[in-house]
Amino acid sequence: MVEKIFRDPEGKKRGGEACGVRTIRTVKTVETMKTDDLVLRRATGSDAAAVAEVWLRSYAAALPDVRRAHTDDQVRAWFREVVVPHEETWVATAGDAAVAVMVLDDGDLDQLYVDPPWRGRGVGDRLVDLAKRRRPAGLELWTFQVNAPARRFYERHGFVAAEHTDGSRNEEREPDVRYVWRPGPS
Repeated sequence: MVEKIFRDPEGKKRGGEACGVRTIRTVKTVETMKTDDLVLRRATGSDAAAVAEVWLRSYAAALPDVRRAHTDDQVRAWFREVVVPHEETWVATAGDAAVAVMVLDDGDLDQLYVDPPWRGRGVGDRLVDLAKRRRPAGLELWTFQVNAPARRFYERHGFVAAEHTDGSRNEEREPDVRYVWRPGPS
């Protein structure tokens, strides 16, 4: 009997069985993992399911009162069939786990979602820094007006609110704000 014991991002023990051999695998928990241990890399097809789950958990935690325009399965299919294969998609991993996802589409920072247990640990900072290096001429993004933590985060990173809308142009029909970042004079 194989018993794999490890801790998930919340630090809970998990176990499983296979093949009749006992092994123990140790994975750092969120509490002990440092952002220096993170790997930022381009997502591949094999990451699509994991980054979709990060997106789903993060959206649910950050925007519980915002109507989602698509079901969980539609979001998973979108990451698998559109986002990962056709967009510049980046994943932050800690060990074998995806903990954040960022999508760049031309000059847009189109998606930036961090798994809730990893918020406030510098993961988003590293991804925004990467986005700025990848798009040195500037970036634009949209976020919902009700998402005050995201708005503070982007403003702290030099993004400036350029447009507020009533949400009639987004699928969620939620008032949003467009932010712009341009590099300063060198």
